[in-house]
Amino acid sequence: MRRVLKSLKRWLILGHRWLGIATGLFFATWVLSGLVMMYVPFPNLTEAARLAGLSPIAWERVRLGPDAALRSLSLSHLPPSLSLSLRGDAPVYQVTLGTGERRVVSAETGAVLGPISRDEALALARARGDAGPHPTVTPVFRDQWTVTARYDALRPFHVVALDDAAGTERYVSALTGAVALETTRFARAWNWLGSIPHWIYLTPLRARAALWRDVVLWVSGVAMAGAVSGLVLGVWRLRLRRPYASGVTPYRGMGRWHHLFGVVGGLTLLTFVASGWLSMNPNHWFTGSAPTPALAAALAGDAPLPGLDTLRAVATPATVEVRFLGLGGQVHVVGADAGGRRRVAPPVTPEALRAAAERLLPGSAAAMETLTAYDAYWYPHHDTRRLPVLRVRFDDPAATWAYLDPETGELLARLDRSGRIDRWLFAAPHRFDFAILTRHRPVWDVLMWSLNLLGAGIALTGIVLGWRRLRRIRPAREARPR
Repeated sequence: MRRVLKSLKRWLILGHRWLGIATGLFFATWVLSGLVMMYVPFPNLTEAARLAGLSPIAWERVRLGPDAALRSLSLSHLPPSLSLSLRGDAPVYQVTLGTGERRVVSAETGAVLGPISRDEALALARARGDAGPHPTVTPVFRDQWTVTARYDALRPFHVVALDDAAGTERYVSALTGAVALETTRFARAWNWLGSIPHWIYLTPLRARAALWRDVVLWVSGVAMAGAVSGLVLGVWRLRLRRPYASGVTPYRGMGRWHHLFGVVGGLTLLTFVASGWLSMNPNHWFTGSAPTPALAAALAGDAPLPGLDTLRAVATPATVEVRFLGLGGQVHVVGADAGGRRRVAPPVTPEALRAAAERLLPGSAAAMETLTAYDAYWYPHHDTRRLPVLRVRFDDPAATWAYLDPETGELLARLDRSGRIDRWLFAAPHRFDFAILTRHRPVWDVLMWSLNLLGAGIALTGIVLGWRRLRRIRPAREARPR
């Protein structure tokens, strides 16, 4: 048994050493970039910022309702997404078809509009304000900030550099004329130290989604093996009752610090990398929270396109956008001003909302509850989320939960059992986004900084030890007789 344990310890030491050499830079990058991500998220256009940049609708030019305007697309019923806003100074319907394709239809003539030009994109971006004296426009199909598939239906883009003090760049979809993204010099610079290295988000790699996913899974999987071997070895080599001559650890110098950092912070570091590995959804174990098209269609029902008269209730001088949402076969018109304040016509009644919610999963009993405070699954993280919401819990085999906006009837999120498990295996251990901590930000910040710096201590001391080991190997090889 002693021989077996001695051999096991030797292979454990060798395995941890070489796994650490292979992944040490990744560990250091992950923990240090994670600190940046606590304060600077990946560039995104928030809903509040999107609405704030829209101009009030020119109602005198809205001559066609959705029923008449969308005949050019051969549509008679509500598509997956439909809204009315201005493109330049002209009112248009922004349409998302069942195929995911986007179309823009004039609310004056019903004509399907084509792509916008460079000059039109510049005018649209400048209309949002804050432009400097010499803005420039660059055509972009995919770049570092629009690399994900969520932008595919809007490509290509006209990127308008506003020449302002913040170095703002606005991405205007050449297809629809909508501003899809806004970045600043500050966000772009910090993301090269945050999200990009943390997610291995290099454009040539991330543009190939399947390859990127495999790379992250393998790199984090190997790193996880290194963390496990280090944690086992660290506890094995620790002596509290019968100390070594040097103390509780047999190592000296940098090795001593690496051992002690690893004993104190190794479990947390393993938790970080394991939950990060799980975030890539290995073997597709978990389902996401985004509503599926089938669920959204079941909630909306077979709703016919409304006429021009339906817009009257929300046609105020301050309205910048109108969305058309289906609920149980009826269309509700939701007008919003630049501040996000909404008017809904006709109002969504609790009875209609509950009846439509029950049709999400026919044959499954539904327990409904209106939440006025966040729960463990509907909560903000680097964003805002509406309250109150209607939470619907079904007794289907997947134990599905749905969250609906009681004001508009919109399906905001759905989670089955696997999605809720993922919340506790990824989000909770990776971001420590427990309500008791996030409601007291200084406590959360201090905890996250402490844990990440412990992880950085393990990684950086390991990098030094690995470098020293590699330097010793080369002279030894050169000294061998030939």
